Amino acid sequence: MFSHAGYLTVTIEPLPAVVVGDTVTLKCNFKTDGRLREIVWFRVTEGGTIKQKIFTYDAMFNTNYSHMEDYRRREDLVYQSTVRLPEVRIADNGPYECHVGIYDRATREKVVLASGSVFLDVMAPPLSISVVAADTPAPFSRYRAQNFTLMCIVSGGKPAPVVYFKRDGEVIEVIPYSLGGGEGGGSAGVRGPRPLISRDLDDTKLRKSLSLLDVDGKPARLYTESPAPNTARFEPSPATEIIPETVVSREFPRWVQSSDPLYYFHNTLVPLKNGTSEVRAMLTWTLNPQLDNDALFSCEVKHPALSMPMQAEVTLAAPKGPRLSMTPTRAKVGDTVRITVQGFQVGAVGNEVFPEPLFTWTRVGGRLLDGSTERDGKELVLERVPAELNGSMYRCTAQNPLGSTDTHTRLIVFENPSMRKGAQSQINAASCNGIRGLTVMAMILTVTLEVT
Repeated sequence: MFSHAGYLTVTIEPLPAVVVGDTVTLKCNFKTDGRLREIVWFRVTEGGTIKQKIFTYDAMFNTNYSHMEDYRRREDLVYQSTVRLPEVRIADNGPYECHVGIYDRATREKVVLASGSVFLDVMAPPLSISVVAADTPAPFSRYRAQNFTLMCIVSGGKPAPVVYFKRDGEVIEVIPYSLGGGEGGGSAGVRGPRPLISRDLDDTKLRKSLSLLDVDGKPARLYTESPAPNTARFEPSPATEIIPETVVSREFPRWVQSSDPLYYFHNTLVPLKNGTSEVRAMLTWTLNPQLDNDALFSCEVKHPALSMPMQAEVTLAAPKGPRLSMTPTRAKVGDTVRITVQGFQVGAVGNEVFPEPLFTWTRVGGRLLDGSTERDGKELVLERVPAELNGSMYRCTAQNPLGSTDTHTRLIVFENPSMRKGAQSQINAASCNGIRGLTVMAMILTVTLEVT
C-alpha cells in the first residue's frame, strides 16, 4: 500500500500442509517508512464472515495481548511479526490474516492499514481401519454363483485416503463402478451396477443352474442328507454336465470354478462433523468357494500423514462345524434345555470363520418343540422338555457364502423324581398324548458333516 502518508506492504510466508499435533509458525513480513502502530492476527471462520482475534501487538504501549485464552491455547510472539501455534488441531484448519497498522505522517490521529493472508492446511491420519463382509450373515448357495462384497471402512482421515485391496499380497486390478450414477469411485465409460458373473458362465449353464432351484425360486435344501428334488427337466448338451441329485461334499458346478474373476470397486466418502471423513471402499466379485476359501484379502491405505501404509486383513474361511454345549448336562422332564454354539471345531489354532456364519436349528425327523420347522440363532431353547423328546436328534447348520456344515447332538431326558408322575404325564401329554418319561443316562452324541 502506498500513500502520501507513507508506504506499507504486508506479506505472509506460505505454509506447507501440516499434521495434527505439529507446531506451526505464522510469519507476517511488512515494510514501511512509517511508525508501527499495531499488528493483529485473525483466524477467519464461517467462510470469511467471522474474524476472530488471536493475537495483538500494540506498539504504543509495547505490549502483547493474546485473545486465545478461552481456547486454552498458548501463542508465543517470537518476533513482532511472528506467531507460533503449538499442537495444531483439525479445528485450526483454515485462513489466517495479519493486519498491520502504521501512523499517518500528517497526524497521529490516523492509522494506515494493510493486511496479508495465508491458509493453514491441517492434515489428520486415519484413526481406524476395518474390513467387513457386506450383507452378512448370508446362506451358502450350492447351485448358483453368488456375488460377494468386502467393505473396507477407514475413518478419521483428512484429506480422504487412497484405499486399495490386495489378495494374498498382490494388488488386485479392479474395475471401478458407481452406484446409481453417484460419485465415489465411478469413472467415465463405466455404467452403473451390472450383473457380476464368472468368466466361465454362459447362458446354457445359467439355465441349467436355475433348473436346480426350488419351485419357489429358492436354493435347494442345504442339508446334504435330503436335497430337494428337481422339478424341472432338461436335456444335457455338450456344453453342460449332469448334476447328480445327491450332492457330494466339495462338488460344485463347473461354471463356479474361475481362476480369473472380475473384481469391481466402488467407494463412498462421508464427511464427518470434525472436518475429517469416512471412506467406505467395496470390492465385489463372483465368489468361488473352492478357490476363495482360505484366501487372504487385505485393505491398505495410503495417506500423506502416514509414513507407511495402514492395513487390515481377513482370511475367507468356511465353517468347520459348530461346537455345541447343552445345559443342563443332565436334563430332566420339565427342565428348560439350552443348546448353544460355543465356537467351531477348527483344525488349526487361530483359524477363524469369516464372514460371520448363519446358524439354523432343526430337529431330525420332526418339528421343534414349539411346532416350527427351524430356528435361527446361536442358541436353541427347549422349554419344559417332555419325556417323549428323549433320544431326539437336533441339527445345527452353520453356513456362510463359502460353505455349509452340520453338527448333530442327541437329547437325553431323565425322569424327574421331584415331580409327581401325574405332573410328568401332563407335560408329556402336552406334546405327544401322554407318553411317560424314560430313565436313561445323559449323553451328547456329536456328529459333524461338512460341505464346503
